[in-house]
Amino acid sequence: MFTVDKGEILKGLDNLSKPSVLVIGDMAIDEMVYGTTDRMSREAPVLILRHYNTKIILGAASNAAHNLATLNGGKVSVIGLYGDDYYAPILLNTFKEAGINTEYMVKSPERATTVKSRISGSCSQSVTQQIVRIDRETIDPLTAETENKVLEQIEKAIPKHDAVILSDYNIGILTDKVIAKSIELCKKYNKIIVVDSQKDLNRFEGVTSMTPNQPDTEKFVGFFIKDKESLEKAGKEMLNKTKAESVLITLGGDGMALFEKDGSYEKIPVFNKTDVFDVTGAGDTVVATYTLAMAAGFSKKNAAILGNLAASIVIRYFGCATTTIETLKSVLDKMDMQSFKIKV
Repeated sequence: MFTVDKGEILKGLDNLSKPSVLVIGDMAIDEMVYGTTDRMSREAPVLILRHYNTKIILGAASNAAHNLATLNGGKVSVIGLYGDDYYAPILLNTFKEAGINTEYMVKSPERATTVKSRISGSCSQSVTQQIVRIDRETIDPLTAETENKVLEQIEKAIPKHDAVILSDYNIGILTDKVIAKSIELCKKYNKIIVVDSQKDLNRFEGVTSMTPNQPDTEKFVGFFIKDKESLEKAGKEMLNKTKAESVLITLGGDGMALFEKDGSYEKIPVFNKTDVFDVTGAGDTVVATYTLAMAAGFSKKNAAILGNLAASIVIRYFGCATTTIETLKSVLDKMDMQSFKIKV
C-alpha cells in the first residue's frame, strides 16, 4: 500500500530554502519568438509573421538551475559553457536576473552559446502554435583547454555546495573526465550527486541517484516496461549496472518508481492531476526538487513525492516553468489525499 505522511512533508518544506546546489551541465536559453500571421509572402510560399514579442527563458540544464533558485532563494551556482557571441551576455544576464551564481561558468570562444529558438505564430482564428525551431549549438568534443577550465571550476565549486546535479543534454560539457571528477569530489566531500541524462547512463557509476524517464530506461536495459514485473526488473538492472544508491524512473502519466540499493521499491502515483499544457522542462523540475529535498533532509521517497508534485504544477504552463515553496504548500494542503490512503 502506498502511503504519504502529508504532515511530515508540509513541516519540512521550509527547509528547502537552506541547502545550496551546484548544477553542472549543458546550459542553454530558450528564445521564444511570437508573431501574428495575416498574409503569405510574395517572394516564396511562406507565412509572414508580424513580430510582437520575444521572451528569453532558461532552458536545458539552465532550467534545472532556475527551478532550484525559485525554491531555495538563489543558493544555486552553475558550471557550463558559453561562447563569444551575441547570445553569451543574454545567457549570463538571464542567470543574473534569476538570482543564479555564474562565477564558475566557462567561456569557450570556439563554441556557440546554446540557444533553442522557437518561432510561434497565431491568427484571429487560431491559438498560438510553434512553426519552426532553430537550434544554435556546438556538439564537437571539448578542446583540452576548455575541459581543463571546467575541471578547475569543479574543484573550486563542489566543496562549497551541499548537492550537485549533473544535467546532460548531450551537447558536450559532461565528458568522461568531468563526470569522473565530479563523482570523485562529491564522494570525497560527502555531497549528494544526482544525474539527469538521456543516454549512456553507465558513465555515471556510483552516484547518489539518477532520474531517467521511461524511454531512456528502456533503451538502457534493452527491453520495454509493460507491467509491474518488467518495471521492477528494469529498476533492479539500473541499480546493478550503474551502482547508484537509488534510481527514480519517471513514468509520465503513470507516476514514478523509486528503487533503492537496499532492495526497497516504491511506486508513486501521479498527484494533483490536472490538464497538461506543456511537459517541456518537467524532468528538470523533478531532478531539481528531488535533489534539493534530499539535501534538506527528506527521505528519498518524500523527495520523490515532492518532485512529482512540483512537476504536476509546472506542466500547467507553456515552456520551461518553475514553482515555489509557497505554491507547493498551497497545492499539498488542498489536495484530496483519501484516494492514496495517505497518512495526514
